[in-house]
Amino acid sequence: MDGVVIFDPAKFKELYPQFTSVSDTILTNYFNAATLLLNNTPKSLVTDLAERETLLYILTCHIATLKERGDTLVGTITSAAEGKVNVSVTPFNNANWYQQTQCGAIYWAATAKYRLGVRYNAWHPC
Repeated sequence: MDGVVIFDPAKFKELYPQFTSVSDTILTNYFNAATLLLNNTPKSLVTDLAERETLLYILTCHIATLKERGDTLVGTITSAAEGKVNVSVTPFNNANWYQQTQCGAIYWAATAKYRLGVRYNAWHPC
């Protein structure tokens, strides 16, 4: 398909060897989840396919890393007590979710230019 990144599990495993034991089917599922967060259509803000592939693979790495950790508590622990066990959690939003892994932090930093507002600079010859 023109204008979309096609996931290549072998290439992904070469780039991220920590996932060599994960099945291609599962990695493809993680990639598909990544496309829910980063548009992989010709209408994507990321028009350069090589850049989009890099970003999608980084995001797939983030998702795979989170899944590898297991289904655990989601959010930032803001306080904890020991007697009668009490934990307060602030849910993740935006950057917090991405900052949980190295790949997520890289993705968040690399996509900053797409989150910045539109800037208009009027040029007036004086």
